[in-house]
Amino acid sequence: MTSLPETRASLILRLPDGADVQAWDEFAAIYGPLVYRLARRQGLQPADADDLVQEVLSAVARSVEGWLHNGQRGPFRAWLLRIAKNAAINVLTRKRHQPLAAGGHDLLLAQTADPAGELSGEFDLEYRREVFRWAATQPRDLVADSTWQAFWRTSVEEQPIERVAQELKMSVGSVYIARSRVMARLRELARNFGENER
Repeated sequence: MTSLPETRASLILRLPDGADVQAWDEFAAIYGPLVYRLARRQGLQPADADDLVQEVLSAVARSVEGWLHNGQRGPFRAWLLRIAKNAAINVLTRKRHQPLAAGGHDLLLAQTADPAGELSGEFDLEYRREVFRWAATQPRDLVADSTWQAFWRTSVEEQPIERVAQELKMSVGSVYIARSRVMARLRELARNFGENER
């Protein structure tokens, strides 16, 4: 089974080693798209959102060891969100001469301030979505292709079970069993992920 990504304690402990490509690939696979989508939602242009992702990953690389050794540290995602907000402010203030969004820099800076915590809620929602995207790909290599197709087509694409069964040359009961097996694996991944998150 592929190891769980991102805020697992074991992965976070590996991040201070800049040469640990696998750890950084796993970390970037979850947080790169997450930061990018949030930046786009906040009005940044695609190139600026890409810059923000790089800023956030660089900031994490520079400061994760300090976060690990801080005896009073908070949750990892809260720390990462703070880094993303600060990086967004840096991107916005450095590029004052370039239009970044329809509402301008003042609007983006106000959104980044996030007094009501809306960005934090968005960050958590995008995080959960990205973890699901990651988790949904993990069992694929562990089950037969027909099992995976039965799950994906009926659960994700919401195709009728009878039609999928007919097209895959399976019984309706076998489609239900296939869905159940893959869902059990996804639940296990999510449970393990939640237990290992800091």
